[in-house]
Amino acid sequence: MNRYHAGTYDVIVVGAGHAGVEAGLAAARMGAKTLMLTISLEGVAFMPCNPSVGGPAKGVVVREIDALGGEMGHNIDKTYIQMRMLNTRKGPAVRALRAQADKQLYQRKMKKTIEDTENLTLRQGMVEKLIVEDGVCKGVLVATGAEYRAKSVVLTTGVYLKGKIIIGDLQYESGPNNMQASVKLSENLQELGFNLVRFKTGTPPRVNGRTVDYSKTEIQPGDDAPLAFSYDTTEFLKEQIPCWLTYTNPETHRMIHDNLGRSPIYSGVIVGTGPRYCPSIETKIVRFSDKNRHQLFLEPEGKETNEVYVDGLSTSLPEEIQRRLLTTIPGLENAEMMRPGYAIEYDALVPTQLWPSLETKKIKGLFTAGQINGTSGYEEAAGQGLMGGINAARKASGKEPIILDRSQAYIGVLIDDLVTKGTNEPYRLLTSRAEYRLLLRHDNADLRLTELGHDIGLIPEERYQRFLAKKQLIEQEKARFSAMTIKPSEKTDALLKQKGAAPLREPMKADRLLKRPELDYQDVSTLMPPSDVAIPDDVAEQVEIQIKYEGYIEKQLQQVEKMKRMEKKKIPQDLDYDAIDGLATEARQKLREVKPISVAQASRVSGVNPSDISILLVYLEQGRLARKTG
Repeated sequence: MNRYHAGTYDVIVVGAGHAGVEAGLAAARMGAKTLMLTISLEGVAFMPCNPSVGGPAKGVVVREIDALGGEMGHNIDKTYIQMRMLNTRKGPAVRALRAQADKQLYQRKMKKTIEDTENLTLRQGMVEKLIVEDGVCKGVLVATGAEYRAKSVVLTTGVYLKGKIIIGDLQYESGPNNMQASVKLSENLQELGFNLVRFKTGTPPRVNGRTVDYSKTEIQPGDDAPLAFSYDTTEFLKEQIPCWLTYTNPETHRMIHDNLGRSPIYSGVIVGTGPRYCPSIETKIVRFSDKNRHQLFLEPEGKETNEVYVDGLSTSLPEEIQRRLLTTIPGLENAEMMRPGYAIEYDALVPTQLWPSLETKKIKGLFTAGQINGTSGYEEAAGQGLMGGINAARKASGKEPIILDRSQAYIGVLIDDLVTKGTNEPYRLLTSRAEYRLLLRHDNADLRLTELGHDIGLIPEERYQRFLAKKQLIEQEKARFSAMTIKPSEKTDALLKQKGAAPLREPMKADRLLKRPELDYQDVSTLMPPSDVAIPDDVAEQVEIQIKYEGYIEKQLQQVEKMKRMEKKKIPQDLDYDAIDGLATEARQKLREVKPISVAQASRVSGVNPSDISILLVYLEQGRLARKTG
């Protein structure tokens, strides 16, 4: 193979899935000359699994991506066929948007956005090797012999590294949906000394919607209210396409039990570790043997196709068994299978080999983001891609990285979990992983992150000014509620009785009245003189949440301040943990491996106990005293 110099860039992004597109767009929008290389141009922003974006925790990530200046929220708002707000009967900390995407349109719109972006070059090419000189990544080598040089490289290879498709006894080297796998790059990473693990994920069969009997299923319509992931969106879909709900049954389960010996998961063919929170139907039947049915959602893949995704029926059973399984399910008795479900095994990087910036510890200038870091899900990939692209661009221009902490964003929780604790299975973001989830809500992502997005250079000035105006209006309206007194009256008592609330016995401030669980913003505002300015729904929502949950929010903010004091206690990267007397052997080993940048991060490392942290704090303090006296 003849090598030739094909170009020099500030940032090269390898891969164009959900992590790659965010990384490339972010770097280019920040002014970095950026190259995005993908195995196939048809694979840009491809959705190999369910055609949806959002859900608990994940939906908040999409809002955070948008607040920082990323693209996923914009793109799904332009291409969804249905949108719903989940958990509306629960508190604001667990509410989240979920949208069904028009799969092909989502891809086309994202590809067009990339093609139209200044400073960004999209090119097809199979990267086989990293160019590393003196411990620094200087570029990549493509299978054709093209050599591209750059100041930073971001690997967003998804599940393509040594990808292997498995359906029953059939196995073949492949990425998702029969796209080409990346073999040599995986081997190159091992040659460079990186520790890789083998993970597995899977998909269900797709069926022809014309052959589904929807009369035997339950309709799952979208919400009538205008909903959007992006704070920029002003146009909303008028006619949504419903999803449908059906269930497995004892006959389905018997058929799976009878054929477990032919399942690659149970026959030993599959060696990769699968996702705990999105298991195959075989695993569900074995693990939850007491359940006589499991939910299946029939999700249309778009407006211009009849293909329907059978969400919940992920499987790698032989194709013939999959076809028979479908006949046992209400509504799918005569369904024509268009694609069989499959499992895919792939190589992933052990994420404790990364700094919180997503730069690798072993090789400077090399960043990794997305499923290569052991995560599952489009949203987790996109959040990492955005941060990887931001930090690769900042590295190329000699700036310090941006690191989101656990109280700022779910993206911060995700990255900290990966680089501090690692993962022994495909990682899925859950609300329970965030200790400050009352602060990390769907509704306030812009208040948490827009200013940072503007400082980085990803939020335009006009949008930033709109954000500042909204922020000011929220404070004005909260002040109006705290200043206004509501007096007992017939109107007041009638409203309170209607809402099931106790009558007023004495005058009460409007903000205190709003704290009552039976009342909302609209209820209390009807008892007040009209505001001088129109109050948009998103402002009213913020006023209500911030007043109602003020005590809980204040408690979490106090916890955050305590954590931030620990984050400020930095640990030198050349610290010799073997020289610290009293540290447990496991703690020494884990601290050497993770190399935490602060005492707070050290306290979150698996195997490090509070007693180890106390010893570490004393050692660091003694070191400072020694330096002062010296």
